[in-house]
Amino acid sequence: MKKHVVLYKKLSAPLMARLQAAADVTLIESLDAGGLAQLRDALPTAQGLLGASLRLDAKLLDLAPQLEAVASVSVGVDNYDIDYLTQRGILLSNTPDVLTETTADTGFALILATARRVVELANMVRAGNWNQNIGPLHFGSDVHGKTLGIIGMGRIGEALAQRGHFGFGMPVIYHSHSPKPAVEQRFSAEYRSLPDLLKQADFVCLTLPLTIETQGLIGAKEFAQMGPETIFINISRGKVVDEAALIDALQQRTIRAAGLDVFEREPLNHDSPLLSLTNVVATPHIGSATHETREAMARCAVDNLLEALAGERPKDLVNHAAWAR
Repeated sequence: MKKHVVLYKKLSAPLMARLQAAADVTLIESLDAGGLAQLRDALPTAQGLLGASLRLDAKLLDLAPQLEAVASVSVGVDNYDIDYLTQRGILLSNTPDVLTETTADTGFALILATARRVVELANMVRAGNWNQNIGPLHFGSDVHGKTLGIIGMGRIGEALAQRGHFGFGMPVIYHSHSPKPAVEQRFSAEYRSLPDLLKQADFVCLTLPLTIETQGLIGAKEFAQMGPETIFINISRGKVVDEAALIDALQQRTIRAAGLDVFEREPLNHDSPLLSLTNVVATPHIGSATHETREAMARCAVDNLLEALAGERPKDLVNHAAWAR
């Protein structure tokens, strides 16, 4: 008998056919009120879940007594109560490798856009306000040769360092839980304490996950340690940053600019002060948003789920203790 999988993310036709060949699939078309009600109705017989962008807490998961595995179509796992899943022996998997390069591309796009004021000046042209050759008032700053500071030297941090070091001749400094000799050798990178990185980097880039330890990591104290020409880039999670402190730093020109793909609340409120600041480039969480990468992420998630439901250890298992149980 096929196992029951509840799918709350649309898949391409080939991936949907593959999943349906291996399992009985209930597709939740949307996570609106009606879709959430349909999800709750389907959970009592669900043995597998696959999707993204839904907070799965203990209250919701209690409705799924037969659940064996959850496959997230994401690298971040802050939407999941991992301790609860582990206690129940439910395997949680993610998609950590396939979005690395695309997300690093997004990070560097924000670096270039903020430094060269691409959005601001493109809007000036579009509005018909380019009436003479631009002067110092509209100058940006160079990227090549500037110091790239990376907070969180995981896969995406390394991919960002590669682009900066080899592509733009940028000295790389980084902060993480501990020094990484292989990274230092490959990119001529140097480890820094967080305060030293904030003081020395021309570009401060966040590439670390959201955890209890990292929530609110960058606030008023940290922005005060940056220089007035520092450009701040966040491609990690919005809640790693105190957004009110960021807005104040931008308004007061404590820092020069920010390139942001993530926010405390998503979608971003339409009345957010960030949207009225010309020294902000804001994108709608597009880190992995390409056709190729999203398909690869979904394929990885399907692989992980089918492996788990077949009694095999998923390639991208998050809660290893659940497998031991």
